[in-house]
Amino acid sequence: MNASASASARAAGPRLVVFGCGYVGAATAAWAQARGATVTALTRNPATAAALRAAGIEVVVADLAGSDWHAAIPGGAEWVLNSVSSGGGGIDGYRRSYVEGTRSVVAWARSAGGIGTLVYTGSTSVYPQGDGAAVDETAPTDAAGERPGLLLAAEAAVRGAEAEAGCRRSFVLRLAGIYGPGRHHVLDQLRSGAGEIAGAGSHRLNLVHRDDIVGAIAACFLARPEQGGGIFNVADDAPAPKAEVVAWLAGRLGVPVPRFTGEPAGGRRAVTPDRIIVNRRAREVLGWVPRYPSYREGYAKLLSH
Repeated sequence: MNASASASARAAGPRLVVFGCGYVGAATAAWAQARGATVTALTRNPATAAALRAAGIEVVVADLAGSDWHAAIPGGAEWVLNSVSSGGGGIDGYRRSYVEGTRSVVAWARSAGGIGTLVYTGSTSVYPQGDGAAVDETAPTDAAGERPGLLLAAEAAVRGAEAEAGCRRSFVLRLAGIYGPGRHHVLDQLRSGAGEIAGAGSHRLNLVHRDDIVGAIAACFLARPEQGGGIFNVADDAPAPKAEVVAWLAGRLGVPVPRFTGEPAGGRRAVTPDRIIVNRRAREVLGWVPRYPSYREGYAKLLSH
């Protein structure tokens, strides 16, 4: 984008830059476009890039952790979203995507003369608590482990952007388990006739629908000018035992209720802890209200299509 085109875009409406424009990022881009914003997205996936361009989004294909893309995206964007994922690759993939990638975003913002509101989508996996604990943003994270530790390092880079990179304010959104259109693993398992489900049925599932994540991101971007940033849990209002969720879905599908293995799901080192992720701060400070307050509303919507 040349200087005159960039100026015209800013005159027409706010500008959003999305880093890691996948499941959540693409939905946020669509929300911003509906509000008259111009959107630039960075992705490392050529197929994703083609789909984004077809939707009218300017796309830069690059590795976020590098710096070659810095000159291709002008600074000064009112809204910036970092919704990158690990993309596989084990612990090195986590480090490169989350830590090195986020630091690259901060370096870009600094070199490009600053940005407006920066939102980073992290994970509630930074919390080590279990045993039914109620977990809010003040809960300790120092025993979370190696992978969560990398997510915390990315959070620290985001929170430092205000002082280091001319970022007006920054938000860290710690997301619970994501589900929504095209992303509903448990539902797919039941539809396939699975007789077993990984994990412990008595442990509560903390979930959040993709559209409610977009709503939380939007609440950050649209927060009143005097509102500072911070860390916020983003989860629905009603964590429920996994056995309850599975039984409800099985009843709606008319299939037998599978048994639980008590073992971790594939790719996990441990069974997801039993806890309650508390979303009170996002509701009270950001005015965010989930459209799908429990799994029932969210899955009912998915089953209706």
